[in-house]
Amino acid sequence: MSPSDGSPDPYWNHNVHYHRLVLDAVPDGCARALDIGCGDGLLVRKLAGRIQEVTGVDRSAEMIRLAREGGAQVPNATFVEADFMTADGVAAGGHDLITAVAVIHHLDFVAAAGRMAELLAPGGRLVIVGLASNGTPLDWIISGAGVPAARILARRRGGKSGPPGMPIEDTDMTWREVRRAARDCLPGSRFRRHLLWRYSLVWDKPRS
Repeated sequence: MSPSDGSPDPYWNHNVHYHRLVLDAVPDGCARALDIGCGDGLLVRKLAGRIQEVTGVDRSAEMIRLAREGGAQVPNATFVEADFMTADGVAAGGHDLITAVAVIHHLDFVAAAGRMAELLAPGGRLVIVGLASNGTPLDWIISGAGVPAARILARRRGGKSGPPGMPIEDTDMTWREVRRAARDCLPGSRFRRHLLWRYSLVWDKPRS
């Protein structure tokens, strides 16, 4: 069943919490979307409720298996097992929206952002939700403020988390380093730090 039918999410975590932010950033007239590092396909199924054609790509065979099972009743969702950095089957310049939630810290930031920009159609939008590490005392204070909020939200969601088997990796880029790299390689991008140890980065590719 697709979450786009109004049913509740099957689980909750800090990444799922920011799916609404991604959905709210879908541009008008968006026809084709690509979700990079799609995992079990939860965000793809949500995007498919408002976009004509959505592809999820992940290099984990197990995640793609789960995504195909979960999306079996969603005809406009396709799942591809591939590394988007090198995959020939992911068309360059063919997507009106590219999303990447908790993905880019697994890769070299500049190289991954450049590849995402290449895959995006002129005038398309890139939406990244990412992680960063604390590098200053202020970073630690802000991060600490997220602890009570995360506990309250987890209790409200019944303590369910997932999906099982999702690859996990720490990030070695600080908030300041991410902001600087985004400014350099995605000029005009909009960076925002969020409470639950995530940032959002939204970039609109120039039309020419």
